[in-house]
Amino acid sequence: MKSEEVCTAPSPTDGPTEFYWSNEHEPHARRRREIVARHPEVLGLYGPDSREAVFASACILIQFAVGAVIGFYAQQLSWGAVLVLTYCVSGTINHSLFLAMHECAHSSFFTSKWQNEWFAVLVNLPTGIPAAITFKRYHMEHHAHQGVDGVDMDIPTHAEGWFFRTPARKLLWVVLMPFMYAFRPLLMKPKPMSLMEAMNWLCVAASDVAVLYWLGPKTLFYFVGGTFLGTGLHPLSGHFIAEHFVFIEGQETYSYYGPLNWLTYNVGYHNEHHDFPRIPGSRLPALKKMAPDYYDNLPAYSSWSQVLWDFVFEYDVNCFSRIKRRRQVPNAQAGISDEGKKGN
Repeated sequence: MKSEEVCTAPSPTDGPTEFYWSNEHEPHARRRREIVARHPEVLGLYGPDSREAVFASACILIQFAVGAVIGFYAQQLSWGAVLVLTYCVSGTINHSLFLAMHECAHSSFFTSKWQNEWFAVLVNLPTGIPAAITFKRYHMEHHAHQGVDGVDMDIPTHAEGWFFRTPARKLLWVVLMPFMYAFRPLLMKPKPMSLMEAMNWLCVAASDVAVLYWLGPKTLFYFVGGTFLGTGLHPLSGHFIAEHFVFIEGQETYSYYGPLNWLTYNVGYHNEHHDFPRIPGSRLPALKKMAPDYYDNLPAYSSWSQVLWDFVFEYDVNCFSRIKRRRQVPNAQAGISDEGKKGN
């Protein structure tokens, strides 16, 4: 581990009481340069993969089909049955659709910006919560300024770190993750609404009204509830913690190579994704195979559910377990900003 990159590491006795502060650049720009120099063939993996859009479209159709069945048989279906469907089916599919929005944010589906943005809005409809365009604006900063204090809104606030420290409170934080990720950037770093964001809100709101009118409250709950349940205490949600929470001192990004990548556009290949944000998720396994000397020896996970368990019940990991950088540390090293913002 490159523990020398961390200048202050709190004692793990009762869990961190402060973030891990680094004086070094994030590692991905450097590794990208080295990989391109040694394995220039990886550049052939750049470019969108529209086959991913086919999978996302199938998920959209499934969601609306199940929603229609719930609406048509609403009187025969109890709220308990709807809740089970919402968690198991809608939660899983809506989480997958959220990661389809992530792929669109990186222009991984189509060649043009407008195609990716409007497809992201389409993907956003069954989730019931307008998020696609707002997510893109903040997520590009996460790539271009990973860990930078006050810029990277992927990092929990100090208040989250202070409060969610016991196992019970960390479990509550996991349940509330969708609210944390939704409201943290809006409260800590609000941005004026763009025209495309307004269109995103208008389209999703119109869809929700139509669903409520034609299919009823149970279907609307299936959509909206699936988003909150599927991005909270759900096996797929382990990736939120697995990606950047520090379980090994000095290591700030981790990959996962398990089967849930099939549902999540290979977001588990997270070191690979941050090294090459312009390579679509479908080709990240090929990237790993092309550069095994850079990825095979990095710590990786085999279970997102285990990550959730360890986060909740291990006392040396909490919301402070993130690497942060001061704003004055320059981040535009060897094109990191260009790579991170590509497709913005």
